[in-house]
Formats: sequence, structure tokens, C-alpha cells
Amino acid sequence: MNPSNLVRDDERLSRTKAERAGDRVLRPFQLFVRRQASGGLVLLGCAMLALAWANSPWAAAYGQMLAAPLSISFGEKVMRLELRHWINDGLMAIFFFGVGLEIKREFLVGELAERRKAILPIVAAIGGMAVPALIFAGFNINGPGARGWGIPMATDIAFALGALAVLGSRIPEALKVFLVALAIVDDLGALLIIAIFYTTSIEWRGIALIVAMLLALWVANRFGARRGSIYLLLGVCLWAGFFISGLHATLAGVLTALFVPARVKIVPGALPQVIRRGADDIEAQALDTEPDAMDPDRVAIIGAIGGSLDAATAPLQRFEHMVQPWVTYGILPAFGLFNAGVAIDATVLRSLPTAVPLGIMVGLVLGKSVGIGLASWLAVKTGLAELPEGATWRQLIGTSFLAGIGFTMALFISGLAFAGTHFEREAQLAILIGSLLAAGVGIAILLTSKATQAPVTN
Repeated sequence: MNPSNLVRDDERLSRTKAERAGDRVLRPFQLFVRRQASGGLVLLGCAMLALAWANSPWAAAYGQMLAAPLSISFGEKVMRLELRHWINDGLMAIFFFGVGLEIKREFLVGELAERRKAILPIVAAIGGMAVPALIFAGFNINGPGARGWGIPMATDIAFALGALAVLGSRIPEALKVFLVALAIVDDLGALLIIAIFYTTSIEWRGIALIVAMLLALWVANRFGARRGSIYLLLGVCLWAGFFISGLHATLAGVLTALFVPARVKIVPGALPQVIRRGADDIEAQALDTEPDAMDPDRVAIIGAIGGSLDAATAPLQRFEHMVQPWVTYGILPAFGLFNAGVAIDATVLRSLPTAVPLGIMVGLVLGKSVGIGLASWLAVKTGLAELPEGATWRQLIGTSFLAGIGFTMALFISGLAFAGTHFEREAQLAILIGSLLAAGVGIAILLTSKATQAPVTN
């Protein structure tokens, strides 16, 4: 045999292994990006529907829908809230559960797991939160709207990735990973701000229930509980504790997610042997008897294979795959429908040049881009980090403008800051305008940048 052929075969085998390893890393991320991008279009459609509905002859029906009462009974106790509040305080807890799973995954195995790679998105996110907050505070210092300083700080990952998806192969994959990691750190910062600065009063009975449920979640994690029903039950009880305490109930979703195990019970390398053994058992059984789908032995063998597959998958990964489609295509569109319906009239239009709307719009459009760009430049120039592979500074600046799309989290914080005041409607319109401007500028910059990689094929 020709030795050169052996060398070529070894090289081909090495490339195949490297490609498989790359696929294992990239494929889940690419699925996440595609789902978020398509979900962003659904969210945009629902937001536009809400805006059109609130400014149509049927606006009264829209208002009635938001205020429709809905009650849930627990024996003699009745929890009665408007439908919009059930969406914002209840369903959004599931959204934050998904955010918590993403945060934990990123810090364990994602872009934030490696110190060198994590520095740039973390530093960029801090800059992208601090500068918009300072800009808003500068417009509203000592004013009646000063409480809204947290509104322009967060990035809407679904809309931002949707905008990047429009640009296709023009954008390096590493830049998309950077944006996802930045948005996740951004979300973590927003959650801390909600917990610390947007809580008005505390009921200690609720705090006692929160402590008890957190202890129960720790025990479940410590002893390797893997059933979703356990974390669902404890998460609902934790949500009730937050609701009673006066702390924002959606924080229960994040805390529950942080206790979901990320461990597997069977070594992934041993899984093929288990599956082959089960297949051999099924084949041997079929040779002895007529195949019967209801045969107890056959069902037991298949059940054992299914159990092995379940044991080889981390609950964190399984729960994330279960929750993500519901959040992307159900909960976030519902949130957009129930929160983006701003009645645009002469009064709200006249308010646009005032402190609160200006602080939000300038914070989203310029604050995010300046904060992210400046922090990234400092991190790279000081040698703490390096640009995402294949990306240029022009592309990073364009991406930093896309991070100014603050829609979901910005609307959420505006509801906490200005609920029941005239500022809420002004803030909602400013968020819509600021997010659209940031998206437009970011896309324009990226469209005029040079493509740096070929399309990724699956």
C-alpha cells in the first residue's frame, strides 16, 4: 500500500472528525438563531397588529381585551387579574425561565464559558447598558420621569437576530455568536435591575415561601431530579412566593432555570453500545416470535432504549428545547400584542421632544452603539479581548446599533416604571421609534460592509 495514501486517509479522517466537532458546536447555535429570527418576524407582526388595532375604529375592543378580568381559585383564595397582567406577570415568567436556561448554558458550554471569548461580549454589554442609562438620566435628572432609566438598557435578541438574518452570509457567524452572548449578559443585567430597583414593597410571608422553594429546588438539583414536573411544581410555588412578596413574579422563572441540572446520567460515548444492544434484542425477539408492537418484552426493550436516550441528555438542554418554541411563537407574540398597542394622537406626538421619550430614543439609538463600540474598542486595544473572527470594526459598529432594538425588555421595564401614568404611553411610542431607528441604521451599516465569509451550509 502506498504510504502517501495512508497519510491522505489520516488527513481526511482528521478533517472529518474536526468537521463533526464543529457541527456539534454550530448546529444547535444555528437552530437557535433561525428560531429566534423567525420568531422575531412573528413578534413584529403581532406588534404591528396591536399598533393598528389601537388606532382603529375598534380601539375600544382592544382596550376591553387588555382589561378583561381572569380569575384563578385555590380553594377559598381567588387570584383575580386583568388579562394583560396575566400575560406580563404570568406567561412572561416562562419567557424568563427560557432566558435563565440560556444564561446557564452560555456560562457552562457556550461563548461565555471560555474566559478569553467571554470578555468581549461581557465588557460590550456593560458598556451598552451603562451609556444608555446615563443618557436617559441626563435628560431626566431630578425630573418626574427619572424612574425610567432602565428602559433603554436591554436588547431584544429575537428582533436583533431577525435583522441579522436578513443580511445572510454577509455577516460572520462569530459576530452572530457575539450578539447572542452580549444579549444574554444584557438580559442578566436587566433582571438584576428589575429585582433591585423596580420593587416597591416587600411582604415577608412571600419571602419565606421564596426561601422554602429555593431550598426545595436546591435539594432537587443536588439529588439529581430530572423530571420536568418537579421543577414545574416548584417553579409555580416560587412564582406564587414572588407574587405575594411584592418582588416581580417573573424573576421566579430565572431562578428556577438556574437549578435545572446540566449533567447527564450516562456517558454519551456509551450510548451507541446501549442502542445497538437494544436493537439486537429486538431483532433476536423478532426471530423467535411474530413481531408484535404491543408485546410486553418489546415494549420493555424500547422503553429501556428511551430511558438511555433520556439519561444521555441533560435536563437543561431538554427543557430549553421544550420551552423555546412556546416562548418564541406563543408567549412573546402575545406580549407584543398586549403591550405594543399605543394610541397615537396629538397629545402623545407632542410629547416626543420631551425628556422621557428623548432619553429613551437617544439611549437606544446612540447610547447602545456608543457604549458597545467604545467598550469593545477599549477591550481590544488593551489586549483583554479580540474582535470576533472574520469581523471588521464597521460590522461590529453595525451590530451594536442592532443591539439598540430594545422592544420586549424595554416595554416590560416601562410597564414597571410608569404603570398607570401618562409616561407609559409616551415610553411605548419612544421604544417603537427608537428600536426602528436603531434597526434601520444598523442594517444600513452592515449592508454597506464587505461580506467576509461564504454562506454556511448544513
